[in-house]
Amino acid sequence: MPGKKHRPEQIIRKLREADIHMGEGLSVKEDCRKLEVTEQTYYRWRKEYGGMGIEQARRLKIIEKENARLKKLVANQALDIDILKEAAGGNF
Repeated sequence: MPGKKHRPEQIIRKLREADIHMGEGLSVKEDCRKLEVTEQTYYRWRKEYGGMGIEQARRLKIIEKENARLKKLVANQALDIDILKEAAGGNF
């Protein structure tokens, strides 16, 4: 999967541009062509970032990174607990 081309701030700016273009009567297809994104990308962005401000998007990304880090810690800790249980439950 290729890397992301757009940062959340850029995405929100493009979505705001799209709102302006649609207010002028452009269709979604024409608007996506102007923004240089596919319709699928446009709708995915709209779902994820619709109605969000730039600061909110930055905060969301920070929270998502922190959440991923915490999930990794919990998974490692659960693995350690399983190993200790297995070692303690041996045949004595």
